[in-house]
Amino acid sequence: MFARNIVSSKSVNASAFCGWVCLVIMKPFIYIDIMMSIMTLSDYTAAKAGPTMKKLIHPIAGTIAMLTIASFWLSTVISEVSGSREAIIAVKTAIPWGFLLLIPALAATGGTGFSLSKGRRPKLITTKIRRMAMTGANGLLVLVPSALFLSQKAASGEFNTAFYVVQGIELIAGAANITLLGLNMRDGFKMSGRFRRPAVKHSS
Repeated sequence: MFARNIVSSKSVNASAFCGWVCLVIMKPFIYIDIMMSIMTLSDYTAAKAGPTMKKLIHPIAGTIAMLTIASFWLSTVISEVSGSREAIIAVKTAIPWGFLLLIPALAATGGTGFSLSKGRRPKLITTKIRRMAMTGANGLLVLVPSALFLSQKAASGEFNTAFYVVQGIELIAGAANITLLGLNMRDGFKMSGRFRRPAVKHSS
């Protein structure tokens, strides 16, 4: 009887462990699947909007994307400087949920940007498109995998060398995206004529 209980207990523990392993492996793919679905929907919706709405969506979505990445970056730095283990865990496990805001914002920014640039390819627009492509690639290939990895490590309390190496890469990639989005915003203001200095009239 006692032996049966031991075997049964081991079986339950083994099943629970296998379930946990499957969840850890599948969790990043679940996040990516959700984000890709949202990104596709946001991109499609932005592309179908009218010209006036696109001009409104584009700067708002770009600002939201830049501020979201900046908040990730600053919260990471502040939590590390504070030295609080609880703060680091809270920040690292919360960032992946922020992608539910960031990914649609990036998709809407890119979708409206490409749509508004149809038939127009001056140097400034071409440069903005290249920066947007770099921002998207950087986000999907570096920031998202890094954030998911760090979230899993933080939740498990594993603050080892791998954690800090990946976090360093994440901070560099985040700073690059903030810079690229900031430059695009500056060029957007140039193209729209905002903050343009009025011409000085010379009296004859």
